[in-house]
Amino acid sequence: MYNKIWGDFHGWVALMTPDTLSSRISSRTARVAIIGLGYVGLPLAVAFARAGFPVVGIDVDEEKVAALNAGRSYIADVSDEDLRPHVVSGRLRATTDYDALREADAIFICVPTPYDAQRAPDLSYIRAAAEGIRSRLRPGQLVVLQSTTYPGTTEEVVQPILEASGLRAGRDFYLAFSPERIDPGNKQWSAYNTPKVVGGIDPESTRLACELLGQMGAPVHPVSSPRAAEMTKLLENIFRAVNIALVNELALLAERMGIDFWEVIEAAKTKPFGFMPFYPGAGVGGHCIPVDPYYLSWKAREYDFYTKFIELAAEVNQAMPYHAVDLVAEALSQDGLPLKGARVLVLGVAFKPDVDDPRNSPAERVIELLLARGALVRYHDPYIPRFTVGGDVFYRPNCTLESVPLTDEELESADCVVIVTGHRSVDYARVVRWARRVVDCCNATRGVSADRPVVRLGAPFPREVR
Repeated sequence: MYNKIWGDFHGWVALMTPDTLSSRISSRTARVAIIGLGYVGLPLAVAFARAGFPVVGIDVDEEKVAALNAGRSYIADVSDEDLRPHVVSGRLRATTDYDALREADAIFICVPTPYDAQRAPDLSYIRAAAEGIRSRLRPGQLVVLQSTTYPGTTEEVVQPILEASGLRAGRDFYLAFSPERIDPGNKQWSAYNTPKVVGGIDPESTRLACELLGQMGAPVHPVSSPRAAEMTKLLENIFRAVNIALVNELALLAERMGIDFWEVIEAAKTKPFGFMPFYPGAGVGGHCIPVDPYYLSWKAREYDFYTKFIELAAEVNQAMPYHAVDLVAEALSQDGLPLKGARVLVLGVAFKPDVDDPRNSPAERVIELLLARGALVRYHDPYIPRFTVGGDVFYRPNCTLESVPLTDEELESADCVVIVTGHRSVDYARVVRWARRVVDCCNATRGVSADRPVVRLGAPFPREVR
């Protein structure tokens, strides 16, 4: 089957014109390559294979490649049952060899875009992917960047690297940006049905990228340029970051005013228009929300523009782990215990409930701050068996922790249990029943009766504790 789908391609590339590529897209014989097989790239690869396209995924991680070729998924959003039939049929394969790009008609770049310690964009993965394409680029190929980044990356970073091949974008090959919109753990919206935004460097690039992405069945919305598409992604996530910062700040105010802010949110949700609920917590996590504001703020300085509103929101969100640790210290003090030497059990280190993704989780900073202040920290997370913290200015040692079983003994032996991420699989009634002290940063214990009051972020400090 491999030879049938991905075999000799001599003559396949001859006279590749826009109409030829368009025809291959409509007949679903266009060969799709995806660089980066993580939370974005793997669902995209499976979606294209499911739509009938021959797909090759490229990743530097040999273990991931071996797992995929064996029909095993390492991402919760893609089950083995979804993946395996496409691998068995030969429609989907993975490799570490960039030479597989020579056979592709369309290439998607789905690599990480983190920031460095000073929160400046790190585009090293994008540059490496573009360099890998450059030496194998051929006329007629379509290249689509999907990695979240600042406006201008496609044209200012990717395009010059690709054109160093001697080919010209818009004349010899096609180039576009289409932002990923993956929401880990979301069962309703996936790569199959989430609308796609596409901006090409020229109308032909936009048209071809729209045609290809439209084959998966979701609506496609073209915009005028890659920069507009790049800004669209940033707007989507900065909107969330700013609104989370708003409720975080109001939650702190509500604590001082003796108001349960969670009750306020529930009341505000009854308004059928003009309101969208956001929730406070120990910080923000994931790949996009903590990162995207800094990408735009960094780029804005090139234009002598300072995104004060965005940076203020980031400042508020970054302060929340410190507040969570202060709540732990205050709760312990009610038992006459200092934070130094206290046994603290953290529940939930994934960046959001019910996912196996710990990227930029607020739990990382919470644990680092607890360790830096002398606490003895253990954690439980049913989705994250190991969790690495430290190696930074907040906690110098590099430390890898292992999730402990959530037994009654574990709960009872902790001086304080702090709930950072509220997984639904955890029995919080049992947590409250056995724990000496509970600090709830995400309202996971709502509706749970307790002999000893729970300290909740965004609610009045319990009088019984004081």
